Amino acid sequence: MFACLFVWTVPARAQQNVPVVRDAEIEALVTEYAKPILSAAGLDRSGIEIILVNDHQFNAFVAGRRIFIHTGALLQTETPNEIIGVIAHEAGHIAGGHQHRLRDQIARAQTMSIIAMLLGAGVGVVGAATDSSGLPGVSAGIMSGGAEAARRNLMSYQRTEETTADHSAVEYLERTGQSGRGMLKTFEHLARNSALAGVNVDPYRRSHPIPHERIAALKPLVQQSTHYNREDPPALKLRHQMMRAKIAAYTAGPNAIQRVFRDDPRGLPARYADAIDTFLRGSPQHALAKADRLIESQPNNPYFHELRGEILIKANQPRQAAGAYERALQLAGSSGLLQVGYGKALLETGEPNLVRKAASQLEAGLSKEPDYINGYQFLARAHGQIGDIGAAELATAEGNFRAGRYREARQFAARAQTKLPEGSPNWIRAQDIINYRE
Repeated sequence: MFACLFVWTVPARAQQNVPVVRDAEIEALVTEYAKPILSAAGLDRSGIEIILVNDHQFNAFVAGRRIFIHTGALLQTETPNEIIGVIAHEAGHIAGGHQHRLRDQIARAQTMSIIAMLLGAGVGVVGAATDSSGLPGVSAGIMSGGAEAARRNLMSYQRTEETTADHSAVEYLERTGQSGRGMLKTFEHLARNSALAGVNVDPYRRSHPIPHERIAALKPLVQQSTHYNREDPPALKLRHQMMRAKIAAYTAGPNAIQRVFRDDPRGLPARYADAIDTFLRGSPQHALAKADRLIESQPNNPYFHELRGEILIKANQPRQAAGAYERALQLAGSSGLLQVGYGKALLETGEPNLVRKAASQLEAGLSKEPDYINGYQFLARAHGQIGDIGAAELATAEGNFRAGRYREARQFAARAQTKLPEGSPNWIRAQDIINYRE
């Protein structure tokens, strides 16, 4: 678990083995990027979630009502407009219902493969019965040829959907008064990567259009927009660089920090990354001094106060850490993640009155972020320290349940019920966990 950047693996019920990142600052910014795009796509009331994936590759994808974005994509995009183009593309997939139709296409492809296999097997049987030496070869050809035809048809369908999503993205950007230049820059980046990697794939076996063809198709649409030359607001650009600083520091290290900010090594984002890196690898005292200088430059930045709180916890000063977190929460407004952080700092004091306050803060934070698995560990500790064992075991059950560990969740829920008043809200929640079946 990182300090301000929390990572864990989402269970199979959500997405197979996806290492998810939770961070209040990054999530607030990406949500701000996505909000007008989702509205333009008619998805603002569809409960779309954006999930950050701890992976260095430049990638994004959709699953159900979730848009997954790799931290590598956030780090490698130099402007807000670039990542907004990525979000617009993924929104195009959801708005177009591509996932549902893709499942139909996969079913058709599987059917084609099965038919080809059966036909091939039939020829093989005939060949064996008639002792014809040439027919077994024909059998193998039909089976392999049928599977290849199914694969190519499926790839062709996916390329068509990717092109449709590209065009939808341009439309959403136009509706929101934003430029499509970021999309073009992203595809140019992907094209360079493909060339450097020596990628030479049969174009009929690709799931995405060839990058240079994609750029050629999009460029006229993007350039004819009245918003083509529109720039991102300076304040938004700065926040984007601060996000890149945090990701570089937590996931890539000092060399990446130097590489990302080589053109402005003394700027605020570079100093933010350096403060985080010092917190992770250096002394708390030096990190605290750097955090304080950041706060001097931007006193109302909630995430500088959050960093200060994490440093103080590491320095074994939980009371002061709680104060820093309280200030961060005041500045950021309603943030479940920061509220959990505040509760954690209060818990670390070990003082009974503050531990009780920690339990209430943790419960309030988790009510806003119910899938924040790590928070249930803190809540269980808080309830345990104040002697509410039934609530502690229910918190442990809830954490296991949210993590997809259903057997353990049922065990702790059953234990919690023996200590909770029958029919109370907590007792009923424990019963819901016990009755749940995958």
